[in-house]
Amino acid sequence: MARVATKDKPSVPGVSVIVVAYQSGRHLEACIAALLAQTLSPTEIIIFDNASTDGAPGAVALAYPQVRLLESGTNLGFAAGNNRGAATAKAPWLALINPDAVAEPDWLEKMLAATQDHPDVPCFGSRQWMAGKPGILDGLGDVMSLAGFPYRGGYDRPDPGRVRPGEIFSACGGAMLVDRATFVAMGGFDERLFCYCEDVDLGYRLRLAGRATRLVPEASVIHVGGTASGGARSDFAVFHGTRNRLWVFVKNTPPVLFWLTLPLHLLTTLVLFVRHLMRGEVKAPWLGLIAGLAGLGPIWLARGQVERAKGVSSWTLARAMTWNPLDLICRRVVIKRPRHRLGKV
Repeated sequence: MARVATKDKPSVPGVSVIVVAYQSGRHLEACIAALLAQTLSPTEIIIFDNASTDGAPGAVALAYPQVRLLESGTNLGFAAGNNRGAATAKAPWLALINPDAVAEPDWLEKMLAATQDHPDVPCFGSRQWMAGKPGILDGLGDVMSLAGFPYRGGYDRPDPGRVRPGEIFSACGGAMLVDRATFVAMGGFDERLFCYCEDVDLGYRLRLAGRATRLVPEASVIHVGGTASGGARSDFAVFHGTRNRLWVFVKNTPPVLFWLTLPLHLLTTLVLFVRHLMRGEVKAPWLGLIAGLAGLGPIWLARGQVERAKGVSSWTLARAMTWNPLDLICRRVVIKRPRHRLGKV
């Protein structure tokens, strides 16, 4: 079906849901079951299997014939997996959700309603709760600090309840809605990032092109995710987070902001490395930093392409960030009110 409608509501554009799976185990079935139970049915559900060996994607596809399974011969990563899924999607909107996330029954309905209320906005983020921790956020919109350090607003903090509507810097790729034509025009996720920060990079490029990302706080998912409450993260997450954060900063930050905030970025990196050490994360941060520095050549070239496509001033971009260092330290939710009419890619 190309469009989704209910008896009492006008027809709204359809949505293709993409779930990138890799060793997702039992979580994948719960994710798909929740998507099939939505109050507005998706046009299609696509599972992109990144060469899992646990058999979960195949088992789910067998149990739910309405799910379309795409299989990769190797693990291409979260970024490339979503890009491959988007390339085959049929609907005008893409809903991306992690395989260990369970959407509330009206998640898609709320997200699609936001597209009707804000037709000039191409990307929307959700409220994410932590599984097993009632009332604790997994995120309420991604925030970019002036130091060039992104974070999930409200991560591992009590849910504030009702929040004012507005714009966020970027949407978490674990539960987001994006206009397919815009996603394709922007080149999708940067596959060099593999996973982590690819959603921030997309949101950054949208901002630079004069497009907005909006939070839909009434649309919610429950996310299993990784370790919270100050515990050590996996070496994989720390490595990719460290490397990709540097690449996103270098690739996207406009010249004026780049040179003004570079000392602050370096200082914040030093502080974060101390925190890594206190958490017992010793080797992975250094390996990530070394890999990031070693791979700066292609990223610097990509920086030129991003700069040429920029459609807003550095000041406009800076206003979309948080300037308060306590926001980064405390992972505060930051929602901005629109200040100007945005254009189209």
